[in-house]
Amino acid sequence: MPAPTSTAKPAAKGASKPAATPDARGTKKAPSTAAGVKAGAKPVAKAAAAESTAASTAAPPAAVLTISSKNYSSWSLRGFLLCRLAGLDVAEARVSADDPAIRAELLLQSSSFLVPRLDHEGLRIWDTLAIAEYLHELKPEAGLLPRDRAARAHCRSISGEMHSGFANLRSALPMNLKAHHPGFKVWSGAQGDIVRILAIWTECLKTYGGPYLFGPAPTLADAMYAPVCARFTTYDVPLDARSRAYCKTMLALPAMKEWTTAAREEPDEMEELDVEF
Repeated sequence: MPAPTSTAKPAAKGASKPAATPDARGTKKAPSTAAGVKAGAKPVAKAAAAESTAASTAAPPAAVLTISSKNYSSWSLRGFLLCRLAGLDVAEARVSADDPAIRAELLLQSSSFLVPRLDHEGLRIWDTLAIAEYLHELKPEAGLLPRDRAARAHCRSISGEMHSGFANLRSALPMNLKAHHPGFKVWSGAQGDIVRILAIWTECLKTYGGPYLFGPAPTLADAMYAPVCARFTTYDVPLDARSRAYCKTMLALPAMKEWTTAAREEPDEMEELDVEF
C-alpha cells in the first residue's frame, strides 16, 4: 500500500528566523539573540583586558633621583636643581632622615655623601659634581656649563670650591628652610667663609653681567650656591646690594620655590639642627 502523501506546504525560505514583533507603539523590534549579545561584548572585553595589561606593564620612570630631607639637605637640593636645569624629568625617591647613614650626612658626621643619587638608564651616579658632569654630557644644550672655555673653567673652579670647602659655614649655618633667625650672630670662623663667597659672587656678577653667576641663565655654579642663598636668608646674613639681588633671583627660581614649599610641609625635624638656634 503506497505511503500517504503529506499535504503540508514546505516552510517559506527564512521562516526559521523569528519574526519581528511590534512593541506597544507598533514599532517593529528586531529580535535579540544570545549570539548577538556575545558578539557585541567582545570589543568591550578586549579593550578592558588591553587597559589592564598596559597598566600592569607600565614602564618604570627613566630617571630616579634619591634625596633625603628637603628642609635640611643642601646636597639633595643641589641634585634636584641640576636635574631641573638640565631638563631631565625625574621621579623622586625619599630616604628618611631617621636612616642612620642619612642622619650622619645631614649632621656632617659622614666621611662621604651618597645622596643625592641619580639612577638613569641602568646607570647609578652619586656625588653632586658627578651628577652635574653626567647631565652636561647627556644634555649639553641645557647649558649647565658655559659655552666659552674660560668661563667654563671658571664655573667648574668655583663649583669645586663649594663642593669641597666652606666647612665652617656648613657647621655654623646648617640649611633649615623652615627657620628664620633675625640678627643671628655669626662666629668668626664662618665669617671668613661668607667673605670668600661674597667675593666669588661679586667677581662673577661683574664679569658676566648677571643676573646669574655666569650671565642670563643659571648654570652648575648657581645650583651649587643656591643653598647658600637659603642659608643667608635663614640666618639674616648682611649682604651688599648686588649679592642681595642675586639671592633674591635664586630664591625666585620656580624649581627653588617648589622645593622650598615642599620643605616647609615636611613633618620630620632634626632636634640636633634646631636646638642650638
